[in-house]
Amino acid sequence: MTAITAKTPWASSMGDVPMHLTYFEGSMFEAVEAIAEKYPNNVAFDFMGKSTTYKKLVQEVETCAKALKTIGVREGDRVTIAMPNCPQAIYLFYAVNLVGGIANMVHPLSAEKEIEFYLNESESVTAITLDQFYNKFESVRKNTKVVNIIIASIKDALAQPIKAGYMLTQGRKIEKIPEDAPVIRWKDFMRLSRCCFYDYKVKRTGSDPAVILYSGGTTGTTKGIVLTNRNFNALGQQVIAANPMFRPGDKMLAAMPIFHGFGLGVCIHTMLTQGGRCILVPRFTPKSYAKDLVKERCNFIAGVPTLYEALLRLPDMEGKDLSCLKGVFSGGDSLSVELKKKLDKFLYDHNATVQVREGYGTTETVTACCLTPSHMHKEGSIGLPFPDTYIKIVKPGTDEELPYGEEGEILLAGPTVMQEYMHHPEETAKALRTHADGLTWVYTGDLGTMDNQGFVYFRGRAKRMIVTSGYNVYPAQIENILDAHEFVQMSCVIGVPDSYKMQKVKAFVKLAPGVEKSDATKKAILEHCRKYVAKYAMPYDIEFRDEMPKTLVGKVAYRVLEEEELEKLREAEAVESK
Repeated sequence: MTAITAKTPWASSMGDVPMHLTYFEGSMFEAVEAIAEKYPNNVAFDFMGKSTTYKKLVQEVETCAKALKTIGVREGDRVTIAMPNCPQAIYLFYAVNLVGGIANMVHPLSAEKEIEFYLNESESVTAITLDQFYNKFESVRKNTKVVNIIIASIKDALAQPIKAGYMLTQGRKIEKIPEDAPVIRWKDFMRLSRCCFYDYKVKRTGSDPAVILYSGGTTGTTKGIVLTNRNFNALGQQVIAANPMFRPGDKMLAAMPIFHGFGLGVCIHTMLTQGGRCILVPRFTPKSYAKDLVKERCNFIAGVPTLYEALLRLPDMEGKDLSCLKGVFSGGDSLSVELKKKLDKFLYDHNATVQVREGYGTTETVTACCLTPSHMHKEGSIGLPFPDTYIKIVKPGTDEELPYGEEGEILLAGPTVMQEYMHHPEETAKALRTHADGLTWVYTGDLGTMDNQGFVYFRGRAKRMIVTSGYNVYPAQIENILDAHEFVQMSCVIGVPDSYKMQKVKAFVKLAPGVEKSDATKKAILEHCRKYVAKYAMPYDIEFRDEMPKTLVGKVAYRVLEEEELEKLREAEAVESK
């Protein structure tokens, strides 16, 4: 049996989608530059009421690239970007690409030790972050190879009337950076471009590394995923090929963060290489998301199930018109059948003519590589692979392909497959394997099935992982941090079902002999965690246990704890229903 590819399903079901796409082989910046030449006066993005044209975008990126060259960034250098969705992050992302560097994308809310790890793992020479995160970077800087830290501020990207309001509200909460701090402030950084007159553009090809995103790989240990120019450019072309209703000028609500493949690959790069218009959302709340969606009359929105669950609960949405929507995409976690039904009804009740379309992907393929077609869906399915993307279901860990309908490991192949896990050749060899068909396949560790029409069904994660609000949390990492505390003898971390976050993180702890089970003990352990664990991955609770349940071979039986929590939820729901 041969691997099923999306080429036939998309082409036969949608007519105007080519069986093969011809992929742009230049750099990411060149792909944006080509669109800017075609639509110079079109708006590339909006940020808190201020619009930037494609022509202006390219000018700012070039200015930024000259400044990077001036401070010594050279071809192949890694530059860490720890920013929300804002203009400076976009300019710097493409400027790093233009000077031949590699953008190391990091969550700005990461804990200090995580930031130190990302800087060292990538061997970054330069980092950019916002003024409010300065102290975290400064405290770990001495342990890294970072030469320059660039500090940007949201206020610098705002129109004058909004800037005044921002400084009276959010701006007042930000701790002032000392005047003599060893940093380069954004405006000073951009002025450094005047010292560079030529030779700042470095020719890069599709196969050159361009971006590092982070994921757990097959073992749950954080890995830097090295992605190429071709990976991102191919994704942009595939997304548009699978959405023939897209037109240049269409608006995408870019609320998904740029340190996430979904946000960077779909909401930003796809739009900016195809003539779309990004509505940049720097700080996401369900209320702000809903407000921007209605006010900006967005055509496309992408989000995780948590976001859509929150949207359904907002009283502000009553009576609002969403007839502007052409595409609503869900990814990052499984969309339950019930939530899809609720969301589809919500869209219908608000005059939308579309339904939510579920997708699937991994950071190892940038992000989405599979999407429900616009005109049809099958209940529980994550859709069809993108053009030129292959999916097959195999007996886990092997190359033995399984018949239609039989559950196995999901494998992916196509032009968005990563180059490698940075510094982890053994892990790369496990995840990327070339089969007899000549294709290089990603072993996802996810379980699923495929029907005889090529529709894929996600069944679960073979590797142990918690997905909370669309973020991947690896229990082993949190357990290592807990176990390092002097009060802790043993720990186990699980995901507990949650109607809003889909899952929330809970820790079980067996205390060291003589340590008292008290609120003070719990508080001390949680304080320890906050130093090393990102906010979204923090346990919401610690439950003390005298003993942990064990498997026959003596391992902690985390599935038993998961089942116990599920039983508690069932009992609570039964009491509520009486």
